[in-house]
Amino acid sequence: MNKILHILTLAAIAAFIPLAASAQKDDFNPIQTGVNSLGIAPDARGASMGDLGAATDPDANSQFWNPSKYAFAYSKGAVSLSYTPWLRKLVNDIFLANVAGYWKLGQEDNQAISASLRYFSLGEVSTSQAGETGAQTLNPYEMSFDVGYSRKLSEKFSMGIVFRYIYSDLGFSDSDSDQGTGASAFSADISGYYTTYPMIGRNECQWSWGWDISNIGTKVAYNHGDNPAFLPTNLRIGTSFTFPLADYHNLSLNLDLNKLLVPSMPRRVDFADDTEGEIEYIESYSKWQNMSPFTGIFKSFTDAPGGFKEELREISWSFGAEYSYNQQFFLRAGYFYQDATKGNLQYFGLGAGFALNVLRLDASYMLATAQTSPLDQTLRFTLTFDMDGLRELFGRRR
Repeated sequence: MNKILHILTLAAIAAFIPLAASAQKDDFNPIQTGVNSLGIAPDARGASMGDLGAATDPDANSQFWNPSKYAFAYSKGAVSLSYTPWLRKLVNDIFLANVAGYWKLGQEDNQAISASLRYFSLGEVSTSQAGETGAQTLNPYEMSFDVGYSRKLSEKFSMGIVFRYIYSDLGFSDSDSDQGTGASAFSADISGYYTTYPMIGRNECQWSWGWDISNIGTKVAYNHGDNPAFLPTNLRIGTSFTFPLADYHNLSLNLDLNKLLVPSMPRRVDFADDTEGEIEYIESYSKWQNMSPFTGIFKSFTDAPGGFKEELREISWSFGAEYSYNQQFFLRAGYFYQDATKGNLQYFGLGAGFALNVLRLDASYMLATAQTSPLDQTLRFTLTFDMDGLRELFGRRR
């Protein structure tokens, strides 16, 4: 029989363990999805501000946060490389690697194409248990590749769309006749970005709004389709306000709100403790398992067992600030909050960056509010190459 290693799901749940005990057992009800690695922030800039980026200034990694921002990018193009050691307090061979970039099209500076490739390795895993023989050594992983297009619809507003292919290889076979298979899925993102430059006193400021609905698509079907799982379809809404402190000194304040557009999985505890309750639970679970992703998006706003109050708990938020000097030196900080009943992820982000004409280096550091959290002390590194800077550099050499 084909078995499935739900390692990634367990890794995500591991982050809930330290504070789950503080929540009532009957209240702890995080949203269940497959390919959870799609929700991990790939770049150091966004992570250092508490995992946000819906309305911040566009950069090479906007593909993850809000691809419509590319239409307002200042440079002709850019490419970034990011690396994140994951759960480094528990293991040393799990990591996320990400490549992203964009290129502006045409002479009117109002459209762009973009792409990204992310690879999440779960390290080396052995299937052996005490007293067993014939163990397998596996290297499970998840990856995705996407391409996008964004365009200005006015001087202040743009929209973007992304198409994504997802592959999750978490399976193995315990017999020669039954080969383990990976699971594939397809999804799309749609986003919008609005920016304006209001005058406050004698200072020109920037105020931006952004939204992104990501991973709208098929289910990821493990075990030859017997165990379908919802993709982590997510609604992100954010705003950013940037104002000058002095010449060459700017400060931006940013806020993001997130909600998974995935229906809550029925729990046995929410039904009567009798035969009739058992039947109702089985029927409800079967309905949830067979629900289409598009139906699940709308159902996710009304299906929480605790009603409207629990629906509000499903909204996580991030607040962060970024200080920049002459767009060359950056300091960042932020905070991420998720309700205790929905996973209890709460942490601070810190980071810095340094930019030259050709490249920019960013780094971030995560400080979890629970010292025992496996996400504590997570590091991210991002290296970005600016195409305008490279073109100018090679032009000078000629």
